[in-house]
Amino acid sequence: MKLVILDRDGVINYDSDAYIKSPAEWVSIPGSLEAIARLHRVGFTVTVATNQAGVARGLFNLTALDAIHRRMQTAVEHAGGSLAGIFYCPHGPEDGCNCRKPQPGLLKKISEQLHVDLHDVPVIGDSLRDIEAAERVGARPFLVLTGSGKKTLQSLQAARRVEVFADLAAAADQLVREVQS
Repeated sequence: MKLVILDRDGVINYDSDAYIKSPAEWVSIPGSLEAIARLHRVGFTVTVATNQAGVARGLFNLTALDAIHRRMQTAVEHAGGSLAGIFYCPHGPEDGCNCRKPQPGLLKKISEQLHVDLHDVPVIGDSLRDIEAAERVGARPFLVLTGSGKKTLQSLQAARRVEVFADLAAAADQLVREVQS
């Protein structure tokens, strides 16, 4: 199985400091849905791993989160793509859970449920948390410069093995080229 793991906010859709609290607030970044469709067409299993601390903070509940994810799933399908799963951490940073990125719990859950080794699996995110989670499981970290990506790039240490792309569409193009070569 060719697997790719995407962060949600700042990668697939625009992020907000006030959180994405409803389906109406979920707006895809141009090209992201088509990028997921391209990955799907060349045989990638696409999943999402997302921290959703707004649940722990009482800004929205799991019903609202499910509705947001249904909107995202529908948008991806309309573009010709598919998401094999949406994995989320509903905890806050102070909860000390193992599923909140940069901890590896969400990625390990994907590995267990899909029965796939995460070594060199592309994990595409816009934050240091995404990169660190990928590194902790031996995955292949990709940084996109949408969302918090530009700020994250400035804080990266030069020694890190991180591939950097303008957005999800550019990262997907790279993965498609690798599959086709």
